[in-house]
Amino acid sequence: MNHIKELETLIAASVSPYHCIMAAADQLASAGFKELPLAEPWGLAKGGSYYINAFDSTLVAFSIGEELGEVPALKLAASHTDWPCLKVKPSPEITSLEYGKLNVEVYGGPLLGTWFDRPLSMAGKVCVAGESPMKPETVFVDFSRPLLTVPSLAIHMNREANNGVAINAQVDMLPLIARITEELSKEHFFLEALAKEAGVKKEEILDYEIYIYNREEGTLLGLQNEFYSSPRLDNLTSVQACLKGIMAKPCKNSINVIALYDNEEIGSHTKQGASSALMERILEKLCLSLGYSRETFLNVLMSGFLLSLDVAHAIHPNHGEKCDIKNQIVMGDGVAIKLSASQSYATDASSTGVIESICRKENIPYKKFSNRSDMRGGSTLGSISSALLTMRTVDAGVPILAMHSAREIMGTRDQEALVRLAEAFFQI
Repeated sequence: MNHIKELETLIAASVSPYHCIMAAADQLASAGFKELPLAEPWGLAKGGSYYINAFDSTLVAFSIGEELGEVPALKLAASHTDWPCLKVKPSPEITSLEYGKLNVEVYGGPLLGTWFDRPLSMAGKVCVAGESPMKPETVFVDFSRPLLTVPSLAIHMNREANNGVAINAQVDMLPLIARITEELSKEHFFLEALAKEAGVKKEEILDYEIYIYNREEGTLLGLQNEFYSSPRLDNLTSVQACLKGIMAKPCKNSINVIALYDNEEIGSHTKQGASSALMERILEKLCLSLGYSRETFLNVLMSGFLLSLDVAHAIHPNHGEKCDIKNQIVMGDGVAIKLSASQSYATDASSTGVIESICRKENIPYKKFSNRSDMRGGSTLGSISSALLTMRTVDAGVPILAMHSAREIMGTRDQEALVRLAEAFFQI
């Protein structure tokens, strides 16, 4: 259960992508990794381990082998720090009758119905005026207590609720946060609460990015504790595996890298997402800082290998017909290696052979997964990254149920399998 306990600790800390990066940085710093600025010169050394906080919500870490050759081997593992949720809009205060609500928008593709009637909280970052207009100060906040809920409409007032009812994100998903009293400002009750939490005056706040998250804790399930239920398994399972992999004993003749990207759930097309030039530029800067030429950097890049880690769909006990007739995976089967003819998963035969060889050598349980041929499955950052970085890639991850729910379910043993794969990947 150690791997589940470590995952549980990360999930509890990662209440926003920003907090996920801070928690990841804490783990890396404890393992001896040194922080580097994104936009300043680096003084790198063979045998060193480093990490970079990119724009607060993406992190890149790397360890440099002590015995690098003329063209070092490059091994990269990637995952994402965001998840589908609700995000607070500007000027969000809404007064309805005597209730105070928040105007929110949907981030990513959540199962909206699973967000009803849960204890919710808020976390994110607040930007306040600094000494220079070009450099506002950033304050990270976590209300860290049950604060909001999205109440369901009673069955007596919606008799067709159990027959399937459309959910309107602008009407039905507005969370209740207060009963309006004389002590609360109707126009600024959210902004005043945010300022108090951030320790600033509300007039000092320039802007904010605040996410609503499920405040519930994870728990073991099943007669033999074979399942684990928790918010944010997608994709903190993979974030933790990447961290464990890079912190394990480094390979002497390679450059090992992890990328924890933000914005995968909305397409990755941001400066800190997998569809940006961020990773290529960091890798080029890394190679140049070690004294390699641009041509050598390109050779390193194109001979590299990317292990893209994101969750997979476990077969549903009540809807087995939704999965492929052969290539299915059950929670507890280990790592899912994801394949698709459309290349929504970047895996091909050559790259799959590498990961299968590692799994067989280390006795790591795994199965291959494909979606039904008449059903479009999800996608992940593997195809995006591999197209930009031009390197062999495998998409893999733990199988879960209730993907994109406010609370998801995984097999207890699968996290260990994923961590072992990440560790073995970096040590070969």
